[in-house]
Amino acid sequence: MGDISHMGRLRFEGPGAEEFLAGLLTRRVGDIRLGQIRYSLITNEQGGILDDVLTGYYHNEVGQPFYLVVVNAANRDKIVRWIAKHLPAERAERRGKEVLWTDVTRLWAMFAIQGPRAAEILQPLVDVDLGSMRYYNGALVRILHPAARRQGGIISRTGYTGEDGFELAVGASIATGVWEAILEQGKPYGLVPTGIGARDTLRLEAGMPLYGHELTEEVNPFQAGLGYVCYLTGVDFPGRDALRELERQPPQWARVGLELAGRRIARFQAPVLAGPQRVGWVTSGTFSPSLQRSIAMAYVRPQFAAVGTELQVDIRGRPESARVVPLPFYRRNVKGMPS
Repeated sequence: MGDISHMGRLRFEGPGAEEFLAGLLTRRVGDIRLGQIRYSLITNEQGGILDDVLTGYYHNEVGQPFYLVVVNAANRDKIVRWIAKHLPAERAERRGKEVLWTDVTRLWAMFAIQGPRAAEILQPLVDVDLGSMRYYNGALVRILHPAARRQGGIISRTGYTGEDGFELAVGASIATGVWEAILEQGKPYGLVPTGIGARDTLRLEAGMPLYGHELTEEVNPFQAGLGYVCYLTGVDFPGRDALRELERQPPQWARVGLELAGRRIARFQAPVLAGPQRVGWVTSGTFSPSLQRSIAMAYVRPQFAAVGTELQVDIRGRPESARVVPLPFYRRNVKGMPS
């Protein structure tokens, strides 16, 4: 269980919210079903990645629709400025295209409960059936514990760990009580609080890209293997035209998985070599506790990206043998698939 309250949370509503988000994100918004969540990107005019985000569609207690966009903590201020820059003009608002949006990051807390017993731990604390909730779906809930005073929250079957689990957003005023209630409920199951380092190890084992490492404004979605979340027809968002051009061009870099021969860890930006030639750089690396071997993700020239290619990683001036392997390094079955 981890505290991920640092993640940014932006709420959008109003008659123009759907159209506005459709012109901001790389993925369609209009056909999101109630309770569905989609992984998407926000790109700059050159097609570089400003952030990767989750967008969920919900109805509040009186049936009014709203969208919740979860952004990376380090990018929140940047994305808030980007949104303000692209809001519709006043004349458009008078035509019924009002967009009401709020940065609710500091008003809410957010917890990630990940692992095979997550549903069992959380089910007594919420008033929705978690067993029937599909992956990348969510719902508004009531927290069934005195510490929460029956206040509401949002729970989703999501998480950036590669494991099954849930993310729960609650009001900041009840966050401490809810956190303690979940820990108490999880004691018989072995639930323990974990830090960002443990979460990062899991997401690397699952081959999930991280902003600031695999994803940056200098990286485009096709290099990162995320072309599937870029809808380039029937929509118009910043960077769409650039991405259409990039899609037609051979990629300069490819994201790959590396398995190192020894136990040394390939650190961020360590050079990747083919003999004496530098052919790429490491973006993330760790010693995998699940697999008991050293693993890394890297960008390499496409001619060196084939599975089985033998390479080296320069670790503090000493080359370590490495081999290109398929991503993810580790996969488990979860209920449903990301939509």
